Amino acid sequence: MNPAKKTVEWKNSSGQPVTAGGFTLTPQSQALVVRAPFLGWVWNRPVAVLVEGEGVSQRIPVVDVTRIVQLCLIALSAACWIAFFLFQQRRRTVAPRK
Repeated sequence: MNPAKKTVEWKNSSGQPVTAGGFTLTPQSQALVVRAPFLGWVWNRPVAVLVEGEGVSQRIPVVDVTRIVQLCLIALSAACWIAFFLFQQRRRTVAPRK
């Protein structure tokens, strides 16, 4: 492996342009690349679509619904874990009734 390569890198890239109906559509994405000596990890996400045609260029952002759902599930599971932990702590501190 080339030691000059970065360990963590945030990259923006464009995909292959597609022409349809007089317009050229180019997908754009971001990638988080993590490299280690024996492994690597890449996380890609869509960012936008660049629409060019009729002398006009427009960038249309893409809403990544999957990422939003994943973040909500992570937050929900963290909240459940914290609530369970606090419930267990409270249960241990309260003296049992006889």
